[in-house]
Amino acid sequence: MVKHNNVIPNGHFKKHWQNYVKTWFNQPARKERRRNARQAKAVKIFPRPTAGPLRPIVHGQTLKYNMKVRAGRGFSLEELKAAGIPKKLAPTIGISVDHRRRNHSLEGLQANVQRLKTFKAKLVVFPRRAGKFKSGDSTLEELATATQVTGENMPIVGDKSTVELVKPTEELKAFKAYAKLRIERVNKKHQGTRLKRAAEAEKEEKK
Repeated sequence: MVKHNNVIPNGHFKKHWQNYVKTWFNQPARKERRRNARQAKAVKIFPRPTAGPLRPIVHGQTLKYNMKVRAGRGFSLEELKAAGIPKKLAPTIGISVDHRRRNHSLEGLQANVQRLKTFKAKLVVFPRRAGKFKSGDSTLEELATATQVTGENMPIVGDKSTVELVKPTEELKAFKAYAKLRIERVNKKHQGTRLKRAAEAEKEEKK
């Protein structure tokens, strides 16, 4: 350690910060490369939608995110059955399937069944071999007017909750919410004891 009452040396040298600088000069080229890749993929998978197969509407996990809706992994077997689509046919016509998913709410099931039915109504099925039509394939007129869906396929939009405005009345102003909560909490706490006492008192009266 240094001696005497001198200034403590605190020179921070030899940082070599130049060795750790990360440049981003390839950003414009990467942007162009991704764009070209998207266009090449769209041509390759034509006439299928560029965004891939149709995904179901699901709610996010945990208490923090369960009010938000997002795209899930795949439709459940129950949803496909309700929509009248065989589970083996679904992946061949651009519908993702998740055999592990379960439906815990009727609203979610109905929403996804309706989504499948809407998709099925808009669907144009091309024959596997040109000119050789099978049952389930679209007509020549539909094939002629068919276009590739670019961007998001049937985008999921969350419902915005509406707030109802109420003019406060004298009764609402006089209501003490905190005091009411305290009373109800005490009532809940002593409910068992009060019921027990009432039962004992009734028993004593019968004697």
